[in-house]
Amino acid sequence: MSKIVILGGVAAGMSAASKAIRMDKNHKITVYTDERYISYSACVLPYFVKGIYEKDVILRTPEAFQKMGVDVQLDCRATAMDPAAKTVTITTKEGRSFTDTYDKLIIATGARAIKPSLPGIDLPGIYQVKKIPDVNAIRSILRAHEVKKAVVVGGGFIGLEMTEALSSYGVEVTLLEFAPQLVAPLDPDMAAMIEAHLVEKGVSVHTNEGVTAFEGEGKVQRAVTCKNTYPADMVILAIGVVPNSEFAARAGVRTGAKNAILVNEYLETNLPDVYAAGDCATARHLVSGQDVFIPLGTTANKQGKVAGENAAGGHAAFPGIVGTTVFKVMDLEAGRTGLSTAEAAAMGRPVWEVKATTETKATYYPGWGKCTMKLIMDKETNVIVGAQIVGNETAAKRIDLLVPCVQLGLTPADLAKFDISYAPPFCHPMDVAQAAANVALSQIQN
Repeated sequence: MSKIVILGGVAAGMSAASKAIRMDKNHKITVYTDERYISYSACVLPYFVKGIYEKDVILRTPEAFQKMGVDVQLDCRATAMDPAAKTVTITTKEGRSFTDTYDKLIIATGARAIKPSLPGIDLPGIYQVKKIPDVNAIRSILRAHEVKKAVVVGGGFIGLEMTEALSSYGVEVTLLEFAPQLVAPLDPDMAAMIEAHLVEKGVSVHTNEGVTAFEGEGKVQRAVTCKNTYPADMVILAIGVVPNSEFAARAGVRTGAKNAILVNEYLETNLPDVYAAGDCATARHLVSGQDVFIPLGTTANKQGKVAGENAAGGHAAFPGIVGTTVFKVMDLEAGRTGLSTAEAAAMGRPVWEVKATTETKATYYPGWGKCTMKLIMDKETNVIVGAQIVGNETAAKRIDLLVPCVQLGLTPADLAKFDISYAPPFCHPMDVAQAAANVALSQIQN
């Protein structure tokens, strides 16, 4: 029997706990989390603001885990660790500190929202979206009809999803993005489709415009940028996340990309009997071959299971990722996998690209829309190294068809031969992925 201590109680941590206790019920497993809630999907939080899935945010309670044999300690934050003594220091919400010992340690402390050091950053009315209390507060104020104008800072996934959530309350939204485009993981031409759709829906979008300060008397009332000042009854900060890895790094745990904890395929760190998983850890990118920090719920759950199995005596491996993501904003969906053209260029890898646009369903079937897919190929081998899609309802999940192409190193010729399904309610007879493959084949042949 081993004593397994898990730091973190959301996706990776609770996946690790579940897998470890299933491996052997005799293990003594303790989970320490700095939250009041466990085992929930952080991805659902913007939709929680909108009023969707209110009853289904919590997947499993501490009591349910107790019955499984997992001891869950809430409001307990890991502040230090001693690998030589195999101890961790835990600090409670009240400020009391104590140490616990471990045979195996899994660090699944996740990531936290970036909070920039700007004048007025602590004014009431400025919120971030990372934990359940954050969205509870936002939703309460919105339901009280106290917000007429809002500023969303950051044009990534959370920023866009919060823009939709705020708009659903009739709030006038200004979206500010420091970079030249929204949604950095997409290529500029694909991101431009997202921006155009938001503008069409009444959102005031400003790229190349970083926030320099917040102003207000008693609460936030204005967001000041390098170009302008925007009125705001509420501000949502969504400028990215950083891994909660500092306490581990101080103890000698090696970190990598964006200071995320560096792990191997078995989710082992450089220290004996110490594992890491989820949004605090790196993952190997199967196309670039690099250890990257791409925090995703899918990765966190898979890594958590591998770390839990190995801490319990197994020998499972996590093969890596290709950075597959999907998201929705207003009436548009988007997805991507593999490398973008910018990422390929940063690696010095020459690529070429094609795009195709088709309907999402047969045009005589109600509810059809448009979708555009881009394929990105290696210039020398024509292997598909990335793909992106933007379109109407049902478009985004089409990106999954490209995942095996990217992971297995297939070409447009391979994709064109796939025996994919067709029926009028679901897709066009020549679905967009194979339409794009045929465009690529025409260019190769010519």
